Amino acid sequence: MAKKKPTTQEEPTFEKRLARLEEIVEALESGDVGLDESLRLYAEGADLLKACRKTLGEAERKIAKLTETAGGELEEKPFEPED
Repeated sequence: MAKKKPTTQEEPTFEKRLARLEEIVEALESGDVGLDESLRLYAEGADLLKACRKTLGEAERKIAKLTETAGGELEEKPFEPED
């Protein structure tokens, strides 16, 4: 008997998640969706927002700021976002 290969869904990219989140916001702001659909969209949006924040947090941890020291050497410092 041939074994079935498990189907793995490819995880959406950050950009796809963000685009879907924007679609959800538009739909909710339009007022054209009913209460049940609004609640479903809100829950989906909350999940997408959580995933986007996680992705951004991981990206921030990977970014290192290179600064030049007084001696001309490059020094790696943790990324600190500007407010």
